[in-house]
Amino acid sequence: MHRRQSCNPDVLLVSVADESYLLKRVHQAMRTCDGLICLYNTYAWNIVVNPTTRWHREFPLSTFQRLDRYEHQVGSVSWAKLGFGKDKINGTYKPVWLYNSAELGGLNDDDEDYDDISIICQGNNNTSTFCQVFDFTTKAWRFVVPASPYRILPYQDPVYVDGSLHWLTTNVLSFDLHTETFQVVSKAPFLHHHDYSSRELIMCNLDDRLCVSEKMWPNQVIWSLDSDHKTWKEIYSIDLNITSSLFGSNGFALRPLAVFDKDKLLFCEPEYGDQLLTHDPKTKSYEFDYRFFSPTTALPLCYFQSLISIL
Repeated sequence: MHRRQSCNPDVLLVSVADESYLLKRVHQAMRTCDGLICLYNTYAWNIVVNPTTRWHREFPLSTFQRLDRYEHQVGSVSWAKLGFGKDKINGTYKPVWLYNSAELGGLNDDDEDYDDISIICQGNNNTSTFCQVFDFTTKAWRFVVPASPYRILPYQDPVYVDGSLHWLTTNVLSFDLHTETFQVVSKAPFLHHHDYSSRELIMCNLDDRLCVSEKMWPNQVIWSLDSDHKTWKEIYSIDLNITSSLFGSNGFALRPLAVFDKDKLLFCEPEYGDQLLTHDPKTKSYEFDYRFFSPTTALPLCYFQSLISIL
């Protein structure tokens, strides 16, 4: 763990694979919520971890994960990724799966969720997606109806901000974790510039603001959503001529991690995440902040320490 000043988030290096095991042991780490980190894969139960207290709790695979286990070969990547956030009204934490109906092709009539899915499909002629929420009280997954009318896209992570999870689809989509309803957030100035499966767009949470990082050579612009006026504002512009000389160039956008010291941007190399770079918008300078050396596959995550657990 690489720690900064107490007023800034910590950067935690999360090892998500052990090379002494098969590839099927790889976990994927999502962004944190209140100091909790959610890890998942399709071959073992999901885990919520508090790295400060070392508390953890496991929870079972969803329908999608159980099917993905058989439908995809080891090492392949599904479009869907697990979301994790907090219902601000009730104070409960919720893992959420949103996945395209086409990815549910392996379901058969002896599956425990077959009847529920059949009922959903019969009542909705336009079932583009399915949504499942895990309830830590009942220790079970349940379906949310209606789910999103927009199909999810590859390479995009769900992002938690202020009581809602967000997905970047052909629109910016929001899922309220209290009401468990979907809505389109606002029109976005960046979506029409890119192929909808583009790796040049990354949605993220910076200082509890919903942001989108857009790569358009020779710059990478970071947009922030004004939640009151539902408008997007440019807050950073990164010179890709400079960063490509440091990181090298590839098709992915740089991944923003956090804002520290009020306005400095911390981001990482997009493919492996093992090099951290800071950008000072006042001086327009760039400098290496840290480089991780790990014998296993690992990802940098930013979080604030807490004593929270889920009972």
